[in-house]
Amino acid sequence: MTHTDVPTARPGKQMLSEQIHAHLRDAIMRGDYTPGTPLKPQDLAREHGVSLAVVREALVRLVGDGLADRLHNRGFAVPAFSDRRWQEIAEARRAIEPVILRMSVERGDLDWEARVRAAHHRLARTPPYASKGNKHYTEDWAEVHRIFHRTLLEGCGNAVLLETFDRMWTASELTRRWSAQRNPDRNGAVEHRRLEEAALARDPDAAAEILMKHLTLTATGLTEGSAKRGRA
Repeated sequence: MTHTDVPTARPGKQMLSEQIHAHLRDAIMRGDYTPGTPLKPQDLAREHGVSLAVVREALVRLVGDGLADRLHNRGFAVPAFSDRRWQEIAEARRAIEPVILRMSVERGDLDWEARVRAAHHRLARTPPYASKGNKHYTEDWAEVHRIFHRTLLEGCGNAVLLETFDRMWTASELTRRWSAQRNPDRNGAVEHRRLEEAALARDPDAAAEILMKHLTLTATGLTEGSAKRGRA
């Protein structure tokens, strides 16, 4: 058998599961699946031409990511607006992140200042949407947004607190995108600029207050979206 005659290996179960997981994760983040939408393993397996085992493994990973719920005897679904966890995550962020930011402003050195300025510059120069009229953030913008918020807190010098931020950020990523869709007139760019200015002015009180308002607006956008959905 020549080199050209060697058959191409078929993707293994693990690789297929990773592909399905990535596809569903991106689709949920884009809003292709609305809150509360069932994720039926049989339908997904048929749609993607893979086994039920592959789809179930991908869905279990989505549950671990906080992007799907496992329903008792009813399969899987995209989390609903009314899920209590979203408000609990928002409450935790408002309780913890302003405290970390205050510490960061008080402790951060000149290198931290330079990194905050650079992170904000990149955020301000990165278009949040791929095209005019698009409701969904690009992955590029989502990443520079995360880096800006994390950089603001890194001056605290406490790895445990930063790990806590990382976990909360991942858990709240889906709701942050939902909130933005419910409140399209919100001027996030101004909020981020005010955060940078207060941090670099070394004003811990102002920085913490601005961040608290920033986080509250995100939570409010989600709550109002849930209320409107309930009245529909």
